[in-house]
Amino acid sequence: MFDNLSEKLQNIIAKTHSQELTQDNMQEALREIRRALLEADVNLRVVKAFISSIKDKAEGENVLQGVNPSQQLIKIVNDELVEILGKELSPLNLTGHPSLIMMLGLQGSGKTTSSAKLAVKLKKEGKNPLLVACDVYRPAAITQLKTLGEKIGCEVFSLEGSTDVQDIVRKAINYAKDNGFNVLILDTAGRLQIDTEMMAELLIIDKVYQPHEKLLVVDSMTGQEAVHVAENFDAQIGLTGLVLTKLDGDSRGGAALSIVHCTGKPIKLTGTGEKLNALEDFYPERMATRILGMGDIVSLVERAQEVFDEKEALKMQEKMQKAEFSYNDFLNMQKQMKMFGSMDQILGMIPGVNLKQADKEKISHATDTEFKKIEVFIQSMTPEEREFPELMNTSRKKRIANGCGMDLHTVNLYVKQFEQMRQMMGGMGKLQKMFGGFGKGDKSKEKKAMVKAMKMMQGAKRQGFKF
Repeated sequence: MFDNLSEKLQNIIAKTHSQELTQDNMQEALREIRRALLEADVNLRVVKAFISSIKDKAEGENVLQGVNPSQQLIKIVNDELVEILGKELSPLNLTGHPSLIMMLGLQGSGKTTSSAKLAVKLKKEGKNPLLVACDVYRPAAITQLKTLGEKIGCEVFSLEGSTDVQDIVRKAINYAKDNGFNVLILDTAGRLQIDTEMMAELLIIDKVYQPHEKLLVVDSMTGQEAVHVAENFDAQIGLTGLVLTKLDGDSRGGAALSIVHCTGKPIKLTGTGEKLNALEDFYPERMATRILGMGDIVSLVERAQEVFDEKEALKMQEKMQKAEFSYNDFLNMQKQMKMFGSMDQILGMIPGVNLKQADKEKISHATDTEFKKIEVFIQSMTPEEREFPELMNTSRKKRIANGCGMDLHTVNLYVKQFEQMRQMMGGMGKLQKMFGGFGKGDKSKEKKAMVKAMKMMQGAKRQGFKF
């Protein structure tokens, strides 16, 4: 989302690398930062406050002597980005029995889908959520919620034919208490614009049932308009937090950088993809480091922990070490990688990978295309061939080539690459055993193991592997 802004800020900061922070070059840097923020559709009030604060800190006693100027500027800009994004994580208030979360928003903001995503997230955290269909006006809204509920294995409460939303909420609360649900997610009606009738309905629910969370779902691609919508909702109903959708989209970032400062309400959750597990807690500090090109290794590790099953990973590791890795294992590994996210998203989280967004997208597209071709190649095999790669011979390769629509040269290339990967994995297993005795005091064994390891690495290099 912030790629254009991120690239410009990094370029501005890089210009100060070999300079001292002076009045002149700071003025130039601040002008460029101001221009970059305005191009990102950041609210003018926010831009003025942001620039003023950076200027005060850069010119004051907070600038450390003897520190690289670009590092000083990175620290100052990073601190201000964290401040403007909300300082710290704002967790959901789930203290009720049951807890009520009212999802609000205009039509098209992704409110119903976000409700389902929130249910997925809460289930992972050990909660037992109940989706409540309160949008009784939009055609097929209840059907959409029920379809999503079936996909994620979450029950949906609705009253067929009823348009009394207050009655629906009351009966849903009683149903939840009787059936052990501890969180109710109210998918309320959206409108094309904020109108009196819609607000009156929401205000009644708010006054009567006092939801623990009133979350406004905002499409981050709407820019400053998202700020106006949030301010209107907050003025009339009093929001507790915000949910930004389409944070992975090709937007300029203005909504995220403006909405907290303008409304005083925290961003609690962000939608980072189309999949129903793509809803995350919002960490201002992590987002700030990503904008400045410093990666987000913590989020990367947390995502890996969610996606990869530890037991399966250990089984896979054992297979790799014994060179028993099959085509089926490769497909399973690829499925997990797809759940991990797109390649450009992953690259954005890795510190030190300062690629332009266009380059990230090229890498991501090339990787996805290659993986799809490999998947078709493997799916053209028999079950035995997938499980036992050593069965592969010329006649089988020709049949597979015909089946997947590739030429024999490409199939031979894929088979060769797979075999090299198996050998390398087996080699890594041997290396691990060799280094297992290190640090235990036997220097002679350590030296022999090191010599063997170096010989293996030299042999691998001759075969084309790079270390």
